[in-house]
Amino acid sequence: MSTQKRERELAKAKFERQQANRSARAVRAKRNQRITAVVVVVALIAAGVGFAVFNASNSGSPAITAETAPVDPNEVNPSDNESQEEATALDCTAPGTPRANDISYPDGPLALDTNPTSMVLNTNCGVITIALDPNAPETVASEAFLAQSGFYDDTTCHRLTTEGIFVLQCGDPAGDGSGGPGYSVPDENLPAEGEVNYPAGTVAMANAGPGTSGSQFFIVYADTSLPAGYTIWGSVVGGLDIVQEVGSVGVEGGISDGQPAQPVFINSATVS
Repeated sequence: MSTQKRERELAKAKFERQQANRSARAVRAKRNQRITAVVVVVALIAAGVGFAVFNASNSGSPAITAETAPVDPNEVNPSDNESQEEATALDCTAPGTPRANDISYPDGPLALDTNPTSMVLNTNCGVITIALDPNAPETVASEAFLAQSGFYDDTTCHRLTTEGIFVLQCGDPAGDGSGGPGYSVPDENLPAEGEVNYPAGTVAMANAGPGTSGSQFFIVYADTSLPAGYTIWGSVVGGLDIVQEVGSVGVEGGISDGQPAQPVFINSATVS
């Protein structure tokens, strides 16, 4: 065999080995890409399930604690324009100026001269009427006292949740989830654990743990399941549609928990 022919065969063999190596590397790369894609999909699914479970059943759920989840200004609601149109359809007026957070009753609520059966929230979006529940006498007495004393006047409903649990939270003169009347009310009239134990129209106390109810309360606008630790003291008998429409407008920034995109301002609260 001539030297030139031998060199050509060696070059050909080297080229074929290089091609085989390239093919093997390509196969491995495609396999790794498929594996990575599967891992990412599984991780996203797991994260979504975890989020749903947390919002539906976690006992520290922000809708009923006395803390406000931060609103991420970087998250954009893809339906901002639609939300603004819905807000206009609510026929809400501009919210008023929140009062100073300077009222406190460290000695607890004062005794009432009446036995009220209903509370009326006159808001910038309309009137919400709540029938008071006699099965929660201490909480009802406290809520009636706070309404009669003007504690709820000129305050903002500072929180809305739209996934897993469906509530509008009000009653905080601080406007950020930290305010209260300076005293706590014992838990009472707690529902049983189970599905939809806080149905639409329920009005219950927010708290930061057992025995810590103060002035913050939440209105349930769609059937909701929660840990049974929140005193039920009333039910909406008029104006639930207002809260439901506020819920449909959503939360500022397009997230599921935070300040309502349509502000809800309590001009006054009265009992009768």
